[in-house]
Amino acid sequence: MKVDQLSIFLENRAGRLAEVTRILADSGVNIRALSLADTSDFGILRLIVSDFEKARENLKAGGFTVGRTTVVAVEVTDQPGGLNNILQMLRDAKINVEYMYAFVTQAGANAIIIFRFDRTDQAIELLQKSNISIVPGEKLYRM
Repeated sequence: MKVDQLSIFLENRAGRLAEVTRILADSGVNIRALSLADTSDFGILRLIVSDFEKARENLKAGGFTVGRTTVVAVEVTDQPGGLNNILQMLRDAKINVEYMYAFVTQAGANAIIIFRFDRTDQAIELLQKSNISIVPGEKLYRM
């Protein structure tokens, strides 16, 4: 139920993001979801990719600092209140959302939200008990 996410530290300068995408393209690795957060000096690029190990190896060989982060992909009804229902449930269980980002699949009526929790195993257990659909990594990597 957990998903491997690449976390890549980038200097905040022109062309650095393009270097990452070039390496991934040359490696035949497809980006499934991404988030970029920046400060004045650096950024953190978070990626879900089709082949984690190949991406990590090639990015490291290209001089990037790459980490692995465990996240959870949750399928959320794509309608008003869909995300709020999940966030209220997590709040009531005192599970903190450290960050999140989303994408919508072409054919689906649902959005996929990528969550980083402070207590991942407890969050997964709570979501499963509440019949919230968690997207396994193997499925997410192929979307």
